[in-house]
Amino acid sequence: MKSFSINHSRTVQTRLILPPDTNHLDTIFGGKVLAYIDEIAALSAMKHANSTVVTASIDSVDFVSSATAGDALTLEACVTYTGTSSMEVYVKVTAHDLIKDEVRLTTESFLTLVAVNEQGKPISVPKVFPETEEEKHLYETAPKRRENRKKRSLIR
Repeated sequence: MKSFSINHSRTVQTRLILPPDTNHLDTIFGGKVLAYIDEIAALSAMKHANSTVVTASIDSVDFVSSATAGDALTLEACVTYTGTSSMEVYVKVTAHDLIKDEVRLTTESFLTLVAVNEQGKPISVPKVFPETEEEKHLYETAPKRRENRKKRSLIR
């Protein structure tokens, strides 16, 4: 089976935060950010696997700082590791105050998505390989995150 670089699946979206997207503190709703994260993770995984995907888990979401109305919210996702049919996707979210020209990290997240066929059954995905130092770090630390996911599922 072929393999792709992590960069092959890189997907970027930018959205303007509008007042209806915010709460009473004028910051974006966390649930809105989660929906955006799930969407871009799916796009990245579909790009890597060339197939339909389903979200198996949102493994972690760290809200580092808030974003406010008027900020440009940029989401960047890439497949950082693969199993047989599963893919770990890393999503980084930044907010850009376009008036002050300041960019800050708002959210980081890891998700697991699974490639499926027309019947909804898991199918094999290409392997992935890192090229940059950041990608190498994400790739090399992925087995530990995978082990943590497995431990979590044993609790049920």
